[in-house]
Amino acid sequence: MKVVVNGNTMELPDSINRLSLLLEHFNLEEKVVIIEQNLQIIDKNSHAETMLSDGDRIEIVHFVGGG
Repeated sequence: MKVVVNGNTMELPDSINRLSLLLEHFNLEEKVVIIEQNLQIIDKNSHAETMLSDGDRIEIVHFVGGG
């Protein structure tokens, strides 16, 4: 499946078909993140059930500490 993640077009295995699996793929499942799918913010409680489709545009924002 071809998707755009944070502006980068990438080919994902067909097994990554939900937002929660995408987060696992990028090792972000334990982080606090905001996900936008096709210009719509997806509630954290919906990540496991929100399906990905070919051509989706995903923006992932995660917070990094520092000073």
